Amino acid sequence: MSSQSSTRYMPITTRMDNPALSGSSGDVEADSNSVEASLPATCSSQQLMPPSSDTDSAVVQRPTTGITKTQWFTVVVLCFVNLINYMDRFTIAGVLTDIQDDFKIGDDDGGLLQTAFVLSYMICAPVFGYLGDRYSRRWIMAIGVLLWSTTTLLGSFMGSFGGFITFRALVGIGEASYSTIAPTIISDLFVHDLRSKMLALFYFAIPVGSGFGYIVGSETARLANDWRWALRVTPMLGIFAVALILLTKEPVRGESEGSHNLEPTSYTEDIKDLVKNHSFMLSTAGFTCVAFVTGALAWWGPKFIYLGIKMQPGNEELSLNDVSLRFGIITMVAGLIGVPLGPVLSRAVASYKNNADPLVCAYGIFFSSLFLAAAMLLVTKYVIASYVLMFVGQLCLNLNWALVADILLVRETLKNFPKSTRVFVCGGCCF
Repeated sequence: MSSQSSTRYMPITTRMDNPALSGSSGDVEADSNSVEASLPATCSSQQLMPPSSDTDSAVVQRPTTGITKTQWFTVVVLCFVNLINYMDRFTIAGVLTDIQDDFKIGDDDGGLLQTAFVLSYMICAPVFGYLGDRYSRRWIMAIGVLLWSTTTLLGSFMGSFGGFITFRALVGIGEASYSTIAPTIISDLFVHDLRSKMLALFYFAIPVGSGFGYIVGSETARLANDWRWALRVTPMLGIFAVALILLTKEPVRGESEGSHNLEPTSYTEDIKDLVKNHSFMLSTAGFTCVAFVTGALAWWGPKFIYLGIKMQPGNEELSLNDVSLRFGIITMVAGLIGVPLGPVLSRAVASYKNNADPLVCAYGIFFSSLFLAAAMLLVTKYVIASYVLMFVGQLCLNLNWALVADILLVRETLKNFPKSTRVFVCGGCCF
């Protein structure tokens, strides 16, 4: 968005207060020391201010030292919804073989299930970014979560592959609404390192939720002796999440930077500005590769390992559910360590390198490719070694999540673009 007095926001080096953090002493849930101890920091400290000195557009005060109960509630709700969001997305991967056997489809149609989801997600993410800059983000998120919960549940009752894949595509529409908009709520609540820490907490739910998806999907299918019940767990949690979202308080756009009277810029202008930012374009292209690797690994990883292990004598009775359970545990633990480790490494590298975030991301991707490739090559002979290499490879890959959000949402993009571009950017960096 643009201010009434200016359409551009530029970074400043002086420290500003975050009005969203100020409040009465009764509203303070934890001081900054407790936050520093619980979440690792990144080297980001960007803020936005209009170049004008108009007091209606910016307010400069001393930084506050706490997080209000309202802010904590909002962050917890967003993280919870993100967790079940990725649980829902990868539940199918944990029971993919059962689905293929039920619908009598091969690997090509099995992969098409995820392709249909990704295509609808990709097309709708910019649309929800546009809507999120102009209408209530809270209601858009609530409707989106209700949509993907409902379509996931209805899809579990489909008797034909055509009907099932149609509902999977509709799930992508619902998830695009939430994943695109949710990070902007956090961005409008916090500034400085606190914003980066909360974003790290938000993206922390991605690998953990993915791991839960494998575990919940495989174990529910095993207990119920029917893969369809695996798709009926997250919709129930989704309905509860809708109620929680409606209880949150949506921050004013630009609140964390002390900006007021913001108006949306045109969609065409946003696109032109994004294309001109070479750093953003390169970061987005690089993270597209990360998303491709993550998606392919998440969808086909358990089955690839399952087929590799079955080639060894004595493993003929092994089931995909067993492998999905182990893969899910590995994914969760790698996420628990890897996501917060990224900002920690960035902080360490920042002491002697200015571009610490991109370096950590680049080296993480490079080493993850080596470890993941080695895991795939050794799975037919060395099961334990393959699982260990898979864990290290995913850990390296998880170094990217919080740092990429910091690069795209906090620093590289917002220092050059109007406020309305922020939601659009999130659509590109969240999947």
